[in-house]
Amino acid sequence: MTKRRACPPAPGPLEDYAARFDALFGRLAQRRSFRAYLQGLLLPRDRNKTLTALAGAEPILGAQHAAVQELQWFLTESTWDHEQVNQRRLQLLLGDPATRPHDHGVLVIDDTGDRKAGTATAHVARQYLGSLGKTDNGLVAVTSLWAGERVYWPAHTSPYTPASRLPGGKRDPEFRTKPQLAVGLVQTARQAGIGFRAVVADCFYGDNEGFTQALGAAGVAYVLAVKARKGVWASADQAHSPQEAAHELAWTSPADPGDWTPFTRRFRNGHTETWWAAEAALPAAGWGPDQPVRLVVATTDPATLPKLTTWYLVSNLPRPGQRACGPFPPAGLAELVRLYGLRNWVEQGYKQVKHELGWADFQVRSDRAIRRHWQLVCCAFSFCWWAWFTKQPGHQAAPSDPHATPAAARGRRPDSGQRTLTRVVSWPVTLRRVRGWLTPWVVLRRWWRAWSTAPPPVQLGLLLDTAHAGQPLYLYIPP
Repeated sequence: MTKRRACPPAPGPLEDYAARFDALFGRLAQRRSFRAYLQGLLLPRDRNKTLTALAGAEPILGAQHAAVQELQWFLTESTWDHEQVNQRRLQLLLGDPATRPHDHGVLVIDDTGDRKAGTATAHVARQYLGSLGKTDNGLVAVTSLWAGERVYWPAHTSPYTPASRLPGGKRDPEFRTKPQLAVGLVQTARQAGIGFRAVVADCFYGDNEGFTQALGAAGVAYVLAVKARKGVWASADQAHSPQEAAHELAWTSPADPGDWTPFTRRFRNGHTETWWAAEAALPAAGWGPDQPVRLVVATTDPATLPKLTTWYLVSNLPRPGQRACGPFPPAGLAELVRLYGLRNWVEQGYKQVKHELGWADFQVRSDRAIRRHWQLVCCAFSFCWWAWFTKQPGHQAAPSDPHATPAAARGRRPDSGQRTLTRVVSWPVTLRRVRGWLTPWVVLRRWWRAWSTAPPPVQLGLLLDTAHAGQPLYLYIPP
């Protein structure tokens, strides 16, 4: 058997991370392109992260450069399985105590759309794009994301194929609606061993009866938003929408709250707010005839129910003191609001992967190449968490479940002698730290090679060696 040739190492911790995927790539060119692709995704953006940008070549004129063509072949023609890559990425996340999912987190279901011209690209058609807030020509993907109070990371992705792209339209056997794709992503996450307390999603999925019934039949807990004006059949003297049901709740003042219960919402930055929650009655809601479903209203002001800070939620989690329904543990009003509040991470995650990692910047047309690009973006996203917790031993000791070690999660000294969590870290901080050593190594090395073919000066060489070892530089004005 021929001995496997060594791959040129990537800089810093990126090499340690990429080496864990080497068994999935049978050729040297694939392993080298995998490192180059992740490196290009992680670098700061000065233009759209097309293949020329990832390879550091000139736009348009540099499309035929050997490095660009190697990445093009890697993405479109090379023989490697993107599903195996994603499975390996999830194994690394599940095996690290700092990013391991726990039963206090949630699985966020959502879809994201991006504008794409023409019709030659797979799955592209004229459809509603949430990022634009209107119907336009583009591509939509349904995604699942695991989120807790400390960390969050993408799990699985499935492109949505509109009926207009299929020969049989909506009658085509291959046609799947977005809620049907979402149910498949939930099942895939469970098979991958990703634990979560409940599935959370916005009103597009909460208003879909087929989605809630499928989750209930599969024994999956959920906390879903519904539209305030979602109409239901009822007699004339009963409420016909969640908003009308909320207005029927008794409220006088904070001193005399009536049906409302106050609780404190604590945000990641330490900020706290007083919210109010109550259970409303809505007859014949239609979220599943065989499932006991709760309608919960949470708001900052029960008197006016402001649009931006009022949530209408449905959940199949039983009330405290109520007999447990199936495998679901009971959940109070504050717990339901906490679970749905974790859904905000998906909005932040979209901005990060789109604006920083180039989620929609691909210029390939085949379904396989698009799926590969998305998986590589997810690898780059997960690498930032991996690099941070690997280099921060004080953070690595604290698990990602704040309910498991509440003293460590709050920064106090735990009784067991564990190292404490020194501060709360966000994903943009981890990305800036990665760029602190990746950017100097790539940019200064590229500039020197464009200036001279001679070896760099001693001082520059020491700087490059330090950056290659993963020692970051602070790229901003010091305080």
